[in-house]
Amino acid sequence: MAHTSEKPQVAGLVLAAGGGRRLGGRPKALLEYRGRPLVENAVRVLRAGGCRTVHVVLGAAADQVLREADLSGCVVSVNADWEEGMGSSLRVGLTSLGTAEGAPDAVLVSLVDQPGIGAAAIARVVAAGDSPSALVSAAYDGRRGHPVLFGAARWDAVAASASGDRGARDYLREHEPEISLVECGEVAEPYDIDTPEDLGHLE
Repeated sequence: MAHTSEKPQVAGLVLAAGGGRRLGGRPKALLEYRGRPLVENAVRVLRAGGCRTVHVVLGAAADQVLREADLSGCVVSVNADWEEGMGSSLRVGLTSLGTAEGAPDAVLVSLVDQPGIGAAAIARVVAAGDSPSALVSAAYDGRRGHPVLFGAARWDAVAASASGDRGARDYLREHEPEISLVECGEVAEPYDIDTPEDLGHLE
């Protein structure tokens, strides 16, 4: 753990296992964004926003993603149960973080399919995560969204509550009064790439 005189170490965690069911089965990690796979953008943004290490959870077409995307310097985990939904990927990612050398004080969780959320929003949320019990979320016009930061003291409980496609939603609802909201609405757009219509955002 970091001493109080040091800045807390925040790791980034990209959930990139989705199979893009509504996109005709194109894995979201490999959607093209500015000429490169979308997962590379997610990693770059986390690093630029102040995450010292970046963990990536892959699932659908993981072998292909590893071949085509440059994830050098990342800790990559493959979620064999990715079809169960985001909850299983979150558990895999938190396990990876917990066993990493020099485990960080907090993790900032981002989704691969939100390229409208850039380094400025990441940096704001990272800056607010100042303790192992931190619970911080970006907000857009006052509404909670991604990314979300969890202090290390919360990881076990978050993992225990993560199931199906809900990710950390149940945990966040139960701990709503403890969440610090950081407004990011003027520096980021929290759209998802879920349907063929959403692909326009990638152009």
